[in-house]
Amino acid sequence: GPPHRPGFRQPGTVGSWRAASPDNRVYPVENRKTETGATGLFSFPHPVDEVSARLVATGVVLQCVVILATGWTLLVVVLAWGFLARVATGPTLSPLGSLVTRVVRPRLSWAVREAPGPPKRFAQGIGATLSTGALLAVIAGAGTVADALVAAILVAASLEAFAGFCLGCWLFRILMTIGVVPEETCEACRDLWGMR
Repeated sequence: GPPHRPGFRQPGTVGSWRAASPDNRVYPVENRKTETGATGLFSFPHPVDEVSARLVATGVVLQCVVILATGWTLLVVVLAWGFLARVATGPTLSPLGSLVTRVVRPRLSWAVREAPGPPKRFAQGIGATLSTGALLAVIAGAGTVADALVAAILVAASLEAFAGFCLGCWLFRILMTIGVVPEETCEACRDLWGMR
């Protein structure tokens, strides 16, 4: 049966994303690396498959569009839960994340692109904050505030999904640059962004 924790490998390799293979699809594997080295439930993948991240963002875009078009409160709950789950567990407890990593991504032969995990987790945290705020606004009857927060998520998710620009990652980089986020939080980011 499928493993519990979704990491990725290319067919014909043993736990490596970088090994050459004519088939670029990625499949779930056990014990994938995380930003802390942990493999338990409450961990986040590191590195992250950029294609999967953009597919998740596309799903978020669709959710936001439906929320803004219909005002469907239940979908705000789903949106907030998805973000909170991805912050806490990566794709494991997120229905959208699990759909992407277990069903959609393994069927696509697009080349794997790695991105550091901590900035992506930070971006999910921003989404969790905004979507939870939207849910609280709905409960309080402040529909305009809820719509504004969902619209903000829509903008950020659209940038990620269609342009490959992670707004939360950009903010994370700024916070690392000015020293708010310690460089040790993401050594891969430091190397990638030339911050040594």
